[in-house]
Amino acid sequence: MITRRTHVALLAASVLLTGCGGGAVASTDGTPTPSGEPSRTTPAPEISVEVAPQQIPGLGPKTWAKVPAAARQAVVVTGRGRDSSASTVVLYERTAAGWRAGADWPAHNALKGWTDHHLAGDLRSPIGVYTLTDAGGLLKDPGAKLTYDRGVGFTSPGTGFEGEPLAGSFDYVIAINYNRQPGTSPLDWTRPLGAGRGGGIWLHVDHGGPTHGCVSIAEEHMKELLLALDPDRHPVVVMGDATSLNR
Repeated sequence: MITRRTHVALLAASVLLTGCGGGAVASTDGTPTPSGEPSRTTPAPEISVEVAPQQIPGLGPKTWAKVPAAARQAVVVTGRGRDSSASTVVLYERTAAGWRAGADWPAHNALKGWTDHHLAGDLRSPIGVYTLTDAGGLLKDPGAKLTYDRGVGFTSPGTGFEGEPLAGSFDYVIAINYNRQPGTSPLDWTRPLGAGRGGGIWLHVDHGGPTHGCVSIAEEHMKELLLALDPDRHPVVVMGDATSLNR
């Protein structure tokens, strides 16, 4: 004999087993239930993992072979064309996962573009891979890790090729070790390759026009670069027009 209490208990158990729709219990594998309702379990979303490149993009085998194995920072200056004075600067940092790129910064290089054989007065920037060890400027050290030389020798009078004032161009500079003695002030005029091969090639503050041979970027980006470059990470600059760098 089934009592009223027993009947209620059996009815409650039936509801628990069948769910509110009266069919079988919802599955957990995403398939429809026998009652026609979809599974209540949402599949986990796919996770995309960014993989940093093991080689800096845009550098061909000949250029890449010149990047020292010890380098963990690379300032890549990519010219728009062989005869163009417009370029882009990107700071790459090498991590355990690969090379990671910073922001793209607009830049200027020499008036007549780029050359594989720089000569004094040719108004072209030298193509190549060069170490970065020394900095300086007219303004006080913003906190650079590279050796920083401050002095009035970094005054830049006169006007540029487009009539723009040069004042402030050397407020912050980083010497590019092309035809110079590393470990000295950017103002040092020692020329290991001879005076005829030019020198005084720097990264410096942009004055709004082409340079004689240097690479220039906005003052705020120069300060960022000075704060980022670390001699313990053996920074280099890789510079040239895009076609040349891709060789």
